[in-house]
Amino acid sequence: MTTRDISRNSQAPSEQTAQVTGAAWWTGRSRLTQSARRWARRVLLPVSDTFALTLAALLVVPHWPAVGYVMAVLTLLRVLGQHRLRICLRVSDQVPRLAAVTILPIPLLLPWAGSVGRLLLLGVASFGFLVTTRTSLYTLLRLANRRKWLTEPALIVGTGELGLEIGELLQEHAELGLSPIGFVDNLPTAPKSSLPLLGEVSDILDVVSHHDVRWIIVSPPADNDVALVSALRADEQLAAEVCVVLRMHELAPAVPASCLDEIWGIPLVPLRKCGLRRSGHMLKRSFDLAAGTILLVVLGPLLLLLMGGVLLSCGRPVFFRQGRVTRSGRIIKIIKLRTVAGSEREGHWTVSPDECSTLSRWLRATHLDELPQLLNVIRGEMSLVGPRPERPYFTSRFAEMVPRYEDRHRTNAGMTGWAQVHGLTGDTSIPERVRFDNNYIEHWSLWLDIVILARTLAEPLTAFRSRHPARPVDQSPNGDQPLPQSLNDDRPLSAS
Repeated sequence: MTTRDISRNSQAPSEQTAQVTGAAWWTGRSRLTQSARRWARRVLLPVSDTFALTLAALLVVPHWPAVGYVMAVLTLLRVLGQHRLRICLRVSDQVPRLAAVTILPIPLLLPWAGSVGRLLLLGVASFGFLVTTRTSLYTLLRLANRRKWLTEPALIVGTGELGLEIGELLQEHAELGLSPIGFVDNLPTAPKSSLPLLGEVSDILDVVSHHDVRWIIVSPPADNDVALVSALRADEQLAAEVCVVLRMHELAPAVPASCLDEIWGIPLVPLRKCGLRRSGHMLKRSFDLAAGTILLVVLGPLLLLLMGGVLLSCGRPVFFRQGRVTRSGRIIKIIKLRTVAGSEREGHWTVSPDECSTLSRWLRATHLDELPQLLNVIRGEMSLVGPRPERPYFTSRFAEMVPRYEDRHRTNAGMTGWAQVHGLTGDTSIPERVRFDNNYIEHWSLWLDIVILARTLAEPLTAFRSRHPARPVDQSPNGDQPLPQSLNDDRPLSAS
């Protein structure tokens, strides 16, 4: 025990009240001021680097190749995350990467450069100016933080021993630029804490919004972290930077140094924003519209042929429509080719292959009965790639029974998905499907969509499998439906 522990334990209630009042005063400051501070912290480092590189180019190679060099270095700094302003402002940690980004573009400019020596001199000068300007900037930022000019409010998740220590360290080291306002946890704070408990983990979105929190420091939670993961995944509403303390933070050397930050010797892992950002949604929608239209035109003759086959084998109607849950819990009507003849089968989860015609079994095995959903894609109701949608009844039940199931609804449902190309179709595990769907959302890229589409389009070309896992029945039951048998016993949860 240190003298700090003794003084903290003997702190008078009036002093604790004063500190809580101080935290409340902080949250009362104007949002415009907080926005200006946030903007300043974001642009100061890129502006400093641009100034350093431009100055080096003007002094060494004042020609157009230098412009390309400056743009290349700035791009590398951005891509490698070197424009993210760290909590721990220490230039020595960044020197190796600064040296790398100033050297890498040089070979690309050799064909246009008049002198190799000039380019090498430009690289050395750029590195020197970058280190110098960053050192000066960090010194000024630490001074500004101590004077509370650029300090931002921070929320600590977890009231365990490590969480309490982080709160104390942030209070003692103002140069880090974070002012802790309190904790969120499902357990009460220890009496020795001078910071208030602002809510439970499930309240994190409300706390962040009410107190205008700009940083969230997540220490290892004392209990179940399911609610915490879902809250942090809702980043469209969470306007804060998130840093996580490793559960075994003493083993931080196992994590690349470029991925770490630090609070007074305690390593942190900054999280990138979860899921698709607004630009990602726009890019994905543009791709869906273009690729969906092309696929509908190319596969149109095949779709007409299949419609004729369904008409002959199953009769009218050719199409089947069913309500399914998509992004943010919205319900859409998906369109499929009908594969079950006869009257509607209420309350059935799956349909036996023996109840289908040969054509219907083939359509269900190859998923060609899903082709009409290209119309849903073009209308913007679905995406080509995304978590497969489920019926509202089963969605509500799965959300109660499967952790993080609702996190799948952060993006539009898709005709195919990351889980489907891994064989998770038919009567297969719901938890595994949820894991793949959320993994897809977290790591989305346009290239990943193209890979999934390519694998999906190749599936009908594979040999027809005589036995295929039963898929949920197409008909939409009315009234109460029994859950799949796999939800009523010890077998894996499963859905369509």
